Amino acid sequence: MRCKTERVGPTARPFAALAGLLSGAVTIATAELAAAFVSPTSAPLIAVGGAFVDLTPPWLKDFAIRTFGTQDKLVLTIAIVLVVALLSAAAGVLAAWRWAAGAALAIILGLVAATAAATRPAAGPLDVAPTLLGTVVGLLVLRFLLRRAPVRQPADDRRATSAQQVARAPNRREFLTNATLVALGAGLTWAAARTVSTASRTVASARAALSLPAPVRPAAPLPAGASVKISGLTPFITDNDDFYRVDTALALPQVDAAGWRLKVHGLVDREVELTFDDLLAADLVETYLTLTCVSNEVGGNLAGNAKWLGYPIARVLRQAGPHPDADMVLSTSADGFTASTPLDVLLDGRDALLAIGMNGQPLPVAHGYPVRMVVAGLYGYVSATKWVVDLEVTRFADRTAYWTDRGWAPRGPVKTASRIDVPGRFETVQAGPVTIAGVAWAQHRGIEAVEIKVDDDSWQRARLAQVPGPDTWRQWWFPWAATPGEHRLTVRAIDGTGQVQTGREAPLAPDGATGWHTRTVTVT
Repeated sequence: MRCKTERVGPTARPFAALAGLLSGAVTIATAELAAAFVSPTSAPLIAVGGAFVDLTPPWLKDFAIRTFGTQDKLVLTIAIVLVVALLSAAAGVLAAWRWAAGAALAIILGLVAATAAATRPAAGPLDVAPTLLGTVVGLLVLRFLLRRAPVRQPADDRRATSAQQVARAPNRREFLTNATLVALGAGLTWAAARTVSTASRTVASARAALSLPAPVRPAAPLPAGASVKISGLTPFITDNDDFYRVDTALALPQVDAAGWRLKVHGLVDREVELTFDDLLAADLVETYLTLTCVSNEVGGNLAGNAKWLGYPIARVLRQAGPHPDADMVLSTSADGFTASTPLDVLLDGRDALLAIGMNGQPLPVAHGYPVRMVVAGLYGYVSATKWVVDLEVTRFADRTAYWTDRGWAPRGPVKTASRIDVPGRFETVQAGPVTIAGVAWAQHRGIEAVEIKVDDDSWQRARLAQVPGPDTWRQWWFPWAATPGEHRLTVRAIDGTGQVQTGREAPLAPDGATGWHTRTVTVT
């Protein structure tokens, strides 16, 4: 049956655009609800966003983190929603002008999202189904609304009487009523998708019921004076809710601990497989360890310190028996992310754990529940794989990881860094005694000293808080006799090997930014 082609005048375009917008909302909501039963990553917004993240060049990724910080994923999601809304509205206008054209645009959008879902690293054969179902339902809704949208009478029919026009033209109030009902249905469907997500409910309940075992090697007691109480100074321990989050996952992987498996394979004498129960029954250790993101700008806040509970990775690797020519472990997350960790670092005796606990609690889902990696002295992009499910013992010459494929260095030792927390940026303070304070870190080398310079004066030693070991950051403070005027404060650290933090400024890529953090304050 042929559909009659209708050309819509200017006054009808807003209604056509609204019809397209609402059909797009129905498409997304329906697909989200279906994805709740298939896989969270099969939802179109998540699939498209994930594909976009994978294709993002390093400079754009750095810009996003620098500009939006840990809200970069929220900003990306909002941007995708706006683009989808504009294209859906355009599909509505095209469909009102010529149904085939508008429907083709909607179908193309659906195919793009379905392709993105099908090509995600952990995709299954049903991952295209939510988007395809949503597209079909969206097209039906678009057709329904367009048939009820007010349209201007064709030019050759203007001689018709007003009564005749009213009789033939759809009623605006009726259209808006239908549009409201469709919008309400889309909203309820979206809410249902959030409610019936069986995977997230299962993981949340399992995590809440988990009781962490006591470690055979508890963390060393914090020395007196490890945490200095200065207003505005970063606390020694970072709360789980405040710990920075930088990863490639738009939708948090929902990994059920009961079904979790870690496979160790590759250049090994024997393959090893661990379950979560194996970890719970193992000799766990506890340690304080600071993690740092390679995307942390000089003076940035993409670093955090926590008490971790886990099983030494070295024990698992020795059980597998790495071959003499192996030099790298490629770790893989449940969502397909990979990281390349030097094998010798994992075996040299430092704290490198398959972590299951964070600050006395089971790992939050956002930080890798049920199991993640934490390794002292390496940036997260080569060591801190969350939701880890696979360890392949291999060689740097043979395999590459997610970020090394995008131009970052394959090895990522943490560089010595220091930061001024107080006074705040461009803060105005009173002349007289003023405390300058902050944190410094050089994981696995430790911080031996911190120095402060006011304007062009000589470097002066700051006072240091105590630390339990070389793998955490260290609080520092400096009593300053502030004089009126504008002053530039500069900080640098000296690590445990005696190496002075370099003042040479270097960008984030390929292996971390360098330079001294400065802060300008006004003294009145």
